Amino acid sequence: MSVHDTPGTAVPTPAGPTPAGPTPPGPTPTVTFAELDLPAAVVTALADAGVHTPFPIQAATLPDSLTGRDVLGRGRTGSGKSYAFLLPVVARLARQPRTRTPRRPRALILAPTRELVTQLATALAPLAAVTGLRSVTVFGGVGAQPQIQRLRAGVDIVLACPGRLEDLMSSGHVDLSGVEITVLDEADHMADLGFLPGVKRLLDRTPRDGQRLLFSATLDAGVDVLVRRYLDDPVVHSVDSEQSPVTDMAHHVLHVQPSARIDVLTDLAAAPGRTIVFARTKHGAKKLARQLNSRGVRAVELHGNLAQNARTRNLTAFADGSATVLVATDIAARGIHVDDVGLVVHADPPVEHKAYLHRSGRTARAGASGTVVTLMLDDQVSDVRALTRKAGVKPVITRFTGPQHPVLHQIAPGERIFTTPIGTAPPGTAPAGTDRPRRPRPAARAGVAGDGRARRPRRRATRPSLTR
Repeated sequence: MSVHDTPGTAVPTPAGPTPAGPTPPGPTPTVTFAELDLPAAVVTALADAGVHTPFPIQAATLPDSLTGRDVLGRGRTGSGKSYAFLLPVVARLARQPRTRTPRRPRALILAPTRELVTQLATALAPLAAVTGLRSVTVFGGVGAQPQIQRLRAGVDIVLACPGRLEDLMSSGHVDLSGVEITVLDEADHMADLGFLPGVKRLLDRTPRDGQRLLFSATLDAGVDVLVRRYLDDPVVHSVDSEQSPVTDMAHHVLHVQPSARIDVLTDLAAAPGRTIVFARTKHGAKKLARQLNSRGVRAVELHGNLAQNARTRNLTAFADGSATVLVATDIAARGIHVDDVGLVVHADPPVEHKAYLHRSGRTARAGASGTVVTLMLDDQVSDVRALTRKAGVKPVITRFTGPQHPVLHQIAPGERIFTTPIGTAPPGTAPAGTDRPRRPRPAARAGVAGDGRARRPRRRATRPSLTR
């Protein structure tokens, strides 16, 4: 079906930076996935997972995207955007099955971070399984050969970060000329990371008449250029914009002294439930994670200095409850989509209000409630006040005169949970990293090792011969 054959109100392609005529805010009529034009196998898979009713962003966009329209969806993190584009991708490809062609996918989903790509692939997996679709994730930080082999074997859907995909395209391992539907997720963050030039080069290789779905919290930083250039007569839906703070999210600012900062953070992090702590730098995230672990709080770190396997391992530990605290930087945190995060702590206040809102959006996801705490030092008072004002929140401010305060249990109620840190000694013994008495080793005699065994003669290293 042509994108222009679908009934409904179209929104003209904007001439300025902000599209006009988005879906007006208001309650969306209750609808179930079974009532939408989805393949029966997909509806069954959703029902088996306990998913029956769409979130507002899904209910708003799916009627248009399922009929082939280009869609611009504006919704905050945690609003349910993933299914809003995964379902149209799966439905379109499943309705029109085709023989797979090596290196020529039929659908392309671009996201800014490896973690987000991985989590989208996880959400896609059960839907692809019941419809017989194949997919591949493409991103850096891991070997390219398995990705190349899977592309060569033929896949229906590519989920990718722009950088690695462009490398594979340049070397002839992937051909985007057969892409029927393209998705840009978190387009504003791709702009923040400087990915837009690469995104444009990738989109230029896809057919101009293909369907395109773009999801973004904002339309600044060049995202509006993508809308004007690549979306054809899009329908715009704005649901639960990230520029508006969540109403069921409580905001607190704790005015602390530097000497009490780690004590306050430890108390909050030891409360029951999942907690995400934000640091401004990679070094700061690593240091805070180490400090929390040394105090008996199970914490893992997530930042750009970690190898991909370490990032995946730490995020998995946080998701499955092996670790209750994740200490992350802003960039790494864009890929965090973990449910039931009850507390977000800005150990280092962010510079921009958009970062504050996005960090805070890790909690109070999908209709749940959450708490956001900012630790503020004396020299950060004016910056934090300006930050919260621009973010549109009115936090409760509490000044600390010491490391203990009753408000900590009001913010994060429950008995504090401390465990023996990994690699540290049990309570009552010297903590890890401290100097402790060492038992002297027996003196070595000539020809005898320190444990009394006869020494083996040292083998002399030989240089490889240059000739045979």
